[in-house]
Amino acid sequence: MLKDSYPYYLANEPVYANEDLEVTNKFTQKVATKVAKAGADVIDQAIAAAEKAQPAMTKMTPFERKAVLDHCVKRFEEREDELAKALCIEAGKPIKDARGEVTRLIDTFRIASEESVRINGEVINLEISERARGYQGMTKKVPIGPCSFISPFNFPLNLTAHKVAPAIAAGCTFVLKPASRTPIGALIIGEILAETDLPKGAFSILPCSRDGADLFTTDERLKLLSFTGSPDVGWELKAKAGKKPVVLELGGNAACVVDEDADIDDAIDRIIIGAYYQSGQSCISVQRLLIHDSLYDTFKQKYVERVAGLVSGDPMDEDTFIGPMIAESEAERLHNWITHAKEQGATILAGGGRDGAMLQATVMENVPKDCDVSQEEAFGPVSVLYKFSDYEEALKEVNNSRYGLQAGIFTRDIYKIQQAWDELDVGGVIIGDVPSWRVDNMPYGGVKDSGLGREGIRYAIEDMTETRLLVIRRP
Repeated sequence: MLKDSYPYYLANEPVYANEDLEVTNKFTQKVATKVAKAGADVIDQAIAAAEKAQPAMTKMTPFERKAVLDHCVKRFEEREDELAKALCIEAGKPIKDARGEVTRLIDTFRIASEESVRINGEVINLEISERARGYQGMTKKVPIGPCSFISPFNFPLNLTAHKVAPAIAAGCTFVLKPASRTPIGALIIGEILAETDLPKGAFSILPCSRDGADLFTTDERLKLLSFTGSPDVGWELKAKAGKKPVVLELGGNAACVVDEDADIDDAIDRIIIGAYYQSGQSCISVQRLLIHDSLYDTFKQKYVERVAGLVSGDPMDEDTFIGPMIAESEAERLHNWITHAKEQGATILAGGGRDGAMLQATVMENVPKDCDVSQEEAFGPVSVLYKFSDYEEALKEVNNSRYGLQAGIFTRDIYKIQQAWDELDVGGVIIGDVPSWRVDNMPYGGVKDSGLGREGIRYAIEDMTETRLLVIRRP
């Protein structure tokens, strides 16, 4: 299903330099394939190639960039089944979820194709006083230059696409470090990009160790760093990045409020997906649930029954909803958090067990708010229930977090919707749905420890371009 080995891509070309990186099947824990691993010398060559290729990339017309992106869309559609199965193996993602991510990969490149031909400037009226009589201003957007991308393990296709696709649309060369646990999707993207007419050196995709990847952050030839991953790593990279702008898409412990006028059954349908989709390994996974006390008992009974009925097992099985976590060490970490919360007085309503990398879908209540499973990012299949009686206090509790990515509110009250939008210190407020909802053209990102900047193709292009002003004086 996977090839025996994969190259890295250096200056648009595949290089089978070694087989030093072993990629495991996350369900069987057996080695599934081997990948060439890049060292610091190769990363340096890639950055030099990106810098050299930038003038040619800048000169590409919008329609030429669009053609590259359109080719990728066509080839992703042709290889959809291969991409989904590769994702299922390397990430342990249930096959239905894997197909959904391939669909989002295609959507993201298609949106970038559309945006590539409408990166526009403006005409500015400069005649604001007598001294500016006869002056006219115009702006255009120009590529920022070679970009550095570091992508995470949990969405190896789509979160890579959210960096690569807008870079091509904007006319930026790039070097990409995919997650070492899940590099295959990015390498297949590289294989398809290598079929296009991008200038020699326009891209490199280099699996490498974290220790060997300092140049992705520190090298001044790179003009922007975009990182998606853990907060601790992200803020450390920002501190090392020097003069270059940094975009950080980091973690969360998203809250969802179910108010007294909500449709319980509809809310549960959405929250089950939001909390347990791909074993909760999403930074906008539903983690904290605030339920109005008038609904709490009914909600809890129905919700726990649904969670207990979720099917766990082989991600290749069409019926599987809960697959393995990315590594046994991650399942062990979260299981320890659950156990500690129980020792502090929390109640496990469903799940709580672990078998290797498989962690049962878990629901808890009475969790002290200073427990890790409540205040930190769980990044796994667990949700914790709290009840509230006062809506304003519920909003304060949503904000009672060092994270601020997205929040979900189930209410039909337009005034409460407006209040949540005004008062919640998050990057996005999702009404009538879970914080886990995202479509690939919307601005996406967080505040506080959840990051800096926004993704979503048009918004990423803003970061990857600079405004250049032209002033004309009429004598």
